[in-house]
Amino acid sequence: MRRTWLRTGFAALVAARILALPHNAEAATRGGKMVYARYADSLFLDPVLNDANTDIWVLTNLYDTLLAPTKDGLGVQPGLATKWESAADGKALTLTLRSGVKFADGSPLTADDVKWSLDRARDPKAGAWSSSLASIDQIDTAGDTVKLTLKHPDPTIIPALATFNAAIMPQKLFEAAPGVTPEDKAKAFAEKPVGSGPFILTAWQRGVSMTLRRNPYYWKPAEDGEALPYLDELEFQIIPDDATRLLKLKAGEIDGTEFVPYTRVKELQADPSLRMELWPSTRVTYLTMFAGTSYKDGKPNPMANVKVRQALNYAVNKDAVIGITTLGLGKPMRSFMSATTPLFVGQDLYKYDPAKARALLAEAGFANGFETSVLALSGNADEANNLAIVQQMWGQIGVKLRIDLVDNATRTARYRAEDFAMRTSLWTNDISDPSQITSYAAYYPNIHSLHSQWQDKRVDELFTASQQEIDAAARAAQYKEIQERYAAAAPVVFLYETPYPVAFRKNAHGFVQIPLGNNLFEGAFVEK
Repeated sequence: MRRTWLRTGFAALVAARILALPHNAEAATRGGKMVYARYADSLFLDPVLNDANTDIWVLTNLYDTLLAPTKDGLGVQPGLATKWESAADGKALTLTLRSGVKFADGSPLTADDVKWSLDRARDPKAGAWSSSLASIDQIDTAGDTVKLTLKHPDPTIIPALATFNAAIMPQKLFEAAPGVTPEDKAKAFAEKPVGSGPFILTAWQRGVSMTLRRNPYYWKPAEDGEALPYLDELEFQIIPDDATRLLKLKAGEIDGTEFVPYTRVKELQADPSLRMELWPSTRVTYLTMFAGTSYKDGKPNPMANVKVRQALNYAVNKDAVIGITTLGLGKPMRSFMSATTPLFVGQDLYKYDPAKARALLAEAGFANGFETSVLALSGNADEANNLAIVQQMWGQIGVKLRIDLVDNATRTARYRAEDFAMRTSLWTNDISDPSQITSYAAYYPNIHSLHSQWQDKRVDELFTASQQEIDAAARAAQYKEIQERYAAAAPVVFLYETPYPVAFRKNAHGFVQIPLGNNLFEGAFVEK
């Protein structure tokens, strides 16, 4: 069912991208080190108590899940489980564990670790993603099998088991970590995490670099039958400034970098020493608006009024933003989820109409406009371009926008504290299902709808019902209404969706970024 919701062109692009990778195992160089530049450091390397891509995309190299997403992001494949079988009534799922798997410290991975990890991940008090496993009523183990008994049939449980928060962790090591409460132990364990993934963290200088070494016990073989990963060492350098990252790449000081500014893509494509990669994605870029009645300081919030939020959307020419920031590589958002998300329903969202924007502001009592602010990442060229254009366009309707440049840790902390007027945002799916982004962006009980305090109780009801709906047509109708109601309420400023832009030196190969965002380095290598 899920495959039918994705466009043929997207699937073909994914396939072409994957086929372009080096498949000849004899050509891969074993050993050595790859240096990859990131725009921001990780914050907290615990798979359960987490919701930030800066953490998630490292976690997928440290931990494994029972099932794994396929490289096209459309399905699942064996991970720590070699097979799985659903009961006829859809209320149970039995998985067979891969034999002989060890954690990176050499200890065996057991069915008890699986049960403990999933019990922790489904605890309603544990993390923003506990709802993805909320249908599990009981977990039983017998030998190498794990049986999940469900409260009700769940259309999302199989892809949920391939999502980062369902990672399998070593129970004994976690419980032996310093601390009294589970939260204390999580913080201690996350400083020196141990999983069964291809790498293990060996050094972390906050805000500067992170060093991963190959896991000598990793279970997955390469095409030549020898163990993955190819690299002995993977170093992440933290370089927030886009221009600095690209200077280091061109100078050969690093092997690759993420989040290349779209305005630099053609330049890098023309450089014979580099390889510019545009990976198919589920990435959407937007501005999150705080919709609560007042700010932390008690001042009234204009964006609590739906007409103000609609006006701000009508006042942005998305085609102009896309042309300037992405040089045509993007396309307008047509829902709060990407067009490549299952059950996506596209709409023509807020075509540029400054006259209508001014009229809506007047109806809301802001005929003379107002002043507001946005949190943005310092050194990020794409965000700087987006906001410069938006600032100018909103100025034409009397809205003065102040741009506050901060680092990622500050922006994240204020976001989670719901202490912001507006913030730059991007999203990528971690699961081939619309439930995750909906639980985050539109379902209020989870995290107050992007920490914005926007709520539509009908949307909450629809989402809750969709988590149990196994009739495909009925579930599609639920998500259609959710997307329509969200679009009308405009809790965000809808901008664009784009591919993932990464660049490497010509001698660096094997990196994969799937449409769900996962950065996969297990097959990466650097030619000597």
